[in-house]
Amino acid sequence: MSESKYLRIAAASATVRVADVSTNVESLRKILAEAASARVNLIVTQELGITAYTCADLFRSSALLEAAEKGCLTLAQATAGTGVTMVFGAPLRIAGRLFNCAIVASEGEIRGIVPKSHLPAYNEFYERRWFAAADDAPATITETEINGKTYPFGRDLLFRTGNALVAVEICEDLWVPVSPGAIASRAGATVTVNLSASPELIGKREYLRSLVKGQSARCRCAYVYASAGHGESSTDLVFSGETLIAEDGHILAKGKPFGHHRNIIVADADIEKLEDDRRYFQTFTGPADDIPPYRIINCGETVQPEVASQLIRYIDPAPFVPSDNDTLQSRCDEILDIQTAGLVQRLESTGCRSLTVGISGGLDSTLALLVAVRAFDTLGLDRKGIHAITMPGFGTTGRTHTNATDLMRLLGVDSIEIPIGDAVSLHFTDIGHDPEVHDITYENCQARERTQILMDYANKIGGMVLGTGDLSELALGWCTYNGDQMSMYGVNASVPKTLVRYLVSHYARECGNTELEKSLLDIADTPISPELIPASPDGQIAQKTEDLVGPYELHDFFIYHTLRSAFGPRKIYWLAVKAFKGKFEPDIIRHWLRIFIRRFFAQQFKRSCMPDGPKVGSVCLSPRGDWRMPSDASAAIWLAEIDNLPARTSLPL
Repeated sequence: MSESKYLRIAAASATVRVADVSTNVESLRKILAEAASARVNLIVTQELGITAYTCADLFRSSALLEAAEKGCLTLAQATAGTGVTMVFGAPLRIAGRLFNCAIVASEGEIRGIVPKSHLPAYNEFYERRWFAAADDAPATITETEINGKTYPFGRDLLFRTGNALVAVEICEDLWVPVSPGAIASRAGATVTVNLSASPELIGKREYLRSLVKGQSARCRCAYVYASAGHGESSTDLVFSGETLIAEDGHILAKGKPFGHHRNIIVADADIEKLEDDRRYFQTFTGPADDIPPYRIINCGETVQPEVASQLIRYIDPAPFVPSDNDTLQSRCDEILDIQTAGLVQRLESTGCRSLTVGISGGLDSTLALLVAVRAFDTLGLDRKGIHAITMPGFGTTGRTHTNATDLMRLLGVDSIEIPIGDAVSLHFTDIGHDPEVHDITYENCQARERTQILMDYANKIGGMVLGTGDLSELALGWCTYNGDQMSMYGVNASVPKTLVRYLVSHYARECGNTELEKSLLDIADTPISPELIPASPDGQIAQKTEDLVGPYELHDFFIYHTLRSAFGPRKIYWLAVKAFKGKFEPDIIRHWLRIFIRRFFAQQFKRSCMPDGPKVGSVCLSPRGDWRMPSDASAAIWLAEIDNLPARTSLPL
């Protein structure tokens, strides 16, 4: 597609009749037609699908083998004009031996033939009774002839289709310690396909799915699995027709086992993301001298999805927040544990037994206080060693002030209130600032006064200041330099804003205190604001952060795909248009994406000297670890890419 590199993949389990080649070819041809209508680039079908896997000693029959060869040519010819690369299985006679093969076909031609490397000969498997393994082929045999025409043959074949380089495995090849696909991945294959005929057993399905997910994660590839199903002999075994498509440790699509008709699934693999991960995680390839040479076969032109809105792929609008509730609750526990462990270690290593933390009644300071309480409880320290200070200023509302004082009381920490109005007003006089001018000076004077109080109070008690700022604020630079940007330890530094709300809500549900739960849930429901501008006449928050800097759910989406996926603005925009369809108009997304890029570049200087803090996820902005960026880097290329995005009226939504 034009916006980025995707490959549309299908996995299918065709209904077969044992040893009936013509029926099986027709079944596979119908699947091919279905894949073509879905604009699929690559379709993978089951092991020995031309004949069925359970032919047993019929594999000795020359009649069956001759029919299989003709069937391969017929099915390959059917790919002409479809734009689809098809991978299917058949038994083929080569160099005086019979091989269990995967045939790759496109544009009406067989492109190459890959023999199975590992033949199982245990329990219900007797493949060595009929087939030779890839190692049994003479080294000089690099091609084979079918009906007078020669085709590449060998396990050293990789296939170029669309934006991807494809490796082929057959069933047992996945289950061995070092699979052919793993080796091929190190040679550049971004997709591994597996033609399988794995019989169903109790508990096997979940293990298989975990195996496919794990292989796609280790190899940083898309992994496509298609197994035999309906129509295979049930003499001793049952085949479920399992189909799976995984990418980098995640299942993109899975079929319904035990379907009585053809079972086809389709998904779009993000080849660009896989290639970027491989470049970034340098331990992926290792030394090149132990990677065997491969022959690369070009499968020709393939169809492509035209626009991001046509992707057969779920784009998560909240990539930091698991959509499954059980996973979300588990993730919240894990994050709180990491934050707590980081603070515990810092307290132990410094011998510090006192903290100061500013409490505003907002989400970030609440989460920091909850982590502090957990850390003190872990160390068996008196919670009164946590000096929670609320510092009402010109914009503090009754709601946030009440929530702050209630929270400190309910958690049993040392509760302190130090209003900042008089001190800031005196400072305005000192620097000659008109207090009626509510500009950045007006705001930052308050933020820095609060930080000064926290720092000096920490000196007084022999403690340290606990930072409250989160990942989203750091990315946007939505913090006051040498104000709330600074602390001795920032426990929220790698927690995005969209996740902070869930962490506070999770703690509320788990705390076992009805009054505390009510207070925490109200904090989670309060509009996000620094409260640096006077409240409205009716006492409500007048300065809402998301009205000024943009919706955090959009910014967290931008952060994730900029840092974790290393995507450019154009691709992030297209993904956001799809992810937020019906919620944010494309022009709104483009506007805030431009703001994000501009602020992200301009505010790096604040991140360059950010305090220590624990990393909790794969995205982090610590200048000592994950993100090293010059503070004076130019955003021109990124901004130009946004400016060149198509007009809203041209979006096919």
